[in-house]
Amino acid sequence: MTYEQMLEAVRYEGAYPDPERAAESVQRVLAALGRRLTGQERVDLAACLPVEAARALVSQVPEFDELTGWGFVKDLATRTGVSPAVARWDTGAVLSVVARLAGPDLLARILRSLPGGYALLFGQAELLASHAS
Repeated sequence: MTYEQMLEAVRYEGAYPDPERAAESVQRVLAALGRRLTGQERVDLAACLPVEAARALVSQVPEFDELTGWGFVKDLATRTGVSPAVARWDTGAVLSVVARLAGPDLLARILRSLPGGYALLFGQAELLASHAS
């Protein structure tokens, strides 16, 4: 997928009026994800993305505080000056496309490497382990 095709997919997912708005969301959300994702998952995801998107991901230095999915959205909202609702919308639009580019195996590894709450951001069901009594 080219970067332009990725922007068009994000524009469609987010119902954005133009590719420029989609590009803003891609850059912001992937930069935020780049602050959370480390190790081989980060490298493998960057390899799945168009070069321009991969740059946004890997240009960030990972932070090691553990943010839940909701914490990720709140942090994105604070850093970008948008409401949490807009940050959640942007995150869903971008990460649903990223999930398709990553494929199910890499996505499962990414989700295992992150704290709880990220699956929904990627448009996936959050499966919780049940504990037998």
